[in-house]
Amino acid sequence: MTEQINCFKAYDIRGRIPDQLNEDIAYRIGRAYCEYLSPSIVVVGYDIRLTSKQLCVALVAGLTDGGANVINIGQCGTEEVYFATSHLQADGGIVVTASHNPKDYNGMKLVRSGSRPISGDTGLADIKSLAEQNKFKIAGRKGTVTEQDTKPAYIEKLLGFIDVSALKPLRIVCNAGNGGAGPVIDLLEPLLPFEFIKIQHEPDGNFPNGVPNPLMVENRQPTIDAIKSSNAALGIAWDGDFDRCFFFDEGGRYIEGYYIVGLLAQAFLKKHAGASIVHDPRLTWNTIEIAEAHGGKAIQCKTGHAFMKERMRTEDAVYGGEMSAHHYFKDFYYCDSGMVPWLLVVELMAKRQQPLSALVDERMAAFPASGEINNTIGDPPALLQLIEQLYAERADNIDHTDGLSMTFEDWRFNLRMSNTEPVVRLNVESRGDEDLMLAMTDELLNLIKS
Repeated sequence: MTEQINCFKAYDIRGRIPDQLNEDIAYRIGRAYCEYLSPSIVVVGYDIRLTSKQLCVALVAGLTDGGANVINIGQCGTEEVYFATSHLQADGGIVVTASHNPKDYNGMKLVRSGSRPISGDTGLADIKSLAEQNKFKIAGRKGTVTEQDTKPAYIEKLLGFIDVSALKPLRIVCNAGNGGAGPVIDLLEPLLPFEFIKIQHEPDGNFPNGVPNPLMVENRQPTIDAIKSSNAALGIAWDGDFDRCFFFDEGGRYIEGYYIVGLLAQAFLKKHAGASIVHDPRLTWNTIEIAEAHGGKAIQCKTGHAFMKERMRTEDAVYGGEMSAHHYFKDFYYCDSGMVPWLLVVELMAKRQQPLSALVDERMAAFPASGEINNTIGDPPALLQLIEQLYAERADNIDHTDGLSMTFEDWRFNLRMSNTEPVVRLNVESRGDEDLMLAMTDELLNLIKS
């Protein structure tokens, strides 16, 4: 009888330990990955969670029993596995991570050669089916395991995105949230002219300061306090596997990821005239206006790292950004990185001789946004249908790329369902009218709650 495995999601693997994900399931995922892809060499790594190392051991056993040779890069961030897979020209890579999920969760992100994502419609469903059946062919040989330190090459890759000689001394607050970003900052520190004020710096899978997720408002205060008390020029915070990075200006103000997307889009278009920029549909006007003003092409794509990476490859886009603080780079194998964005931002600050606030203030005033507001709803599809009916006559444009986007003369909104829970996510923006944005946000929230 086939056993159901419930940790496979739309883009990756995530589940509660030990009932949804355990060492037996990790082993079977390794076997299934080999059966599906027939890889010769697979890179593996694991994040700072307490269960990650032993799950990785089980995964490696499955991969080697399936005939693959494994290169284990040890404790790392998700992007280090993306890097190592392409850098070492491996046939695939798997990182054991649950990013910003609760402490008792773990998971995996899978890529094939070239660090291309494996998601629901590009192989993940097949791997799930093979793991559930648990009937694997006997491999012709058992694979080997080697350990390799790819960090020096990874650091070199990161620094290749900027002109280090153009940087100016800065005091920077960095908050790793006891996730995996701290050791990378320690390696970069001697190579950069910055004084780092390190908080929640040591990797600790017990998460003594809560799960590292700066999208949660309650997690931002330590960064804000440290900026103010140290008189820092900038604050940066990361999630657990540091594939997302979050910014605070010199006054301790949290900067929505949306405005960082616009800032980086502008920087890339100045270097790559006429290039394509991929963005998600939640908040769009600022990114579109910046792209058009700089002769580039803004391309809308469904939210989610697998969709973004695929679309970037199709369009040969130089950069892609989501308002959720995922930033994707053509020169990083079309993958997301939480280290490249802040390096680019401090380079911009140095070259323009402006603080972060001055780099984003004008755009924040031009397109004020609500930030993402989540609400738990019994029947999300019915809600989206109702709201579309209520606003359809007034709308200039209705778009279903991802949930429901409706555009009016001076404001727009996106309302979408979560892929994993009965939650709807609302984003509202306006053209230069914060009061209108706030009023329409309240109006929609009242409808949602009623």
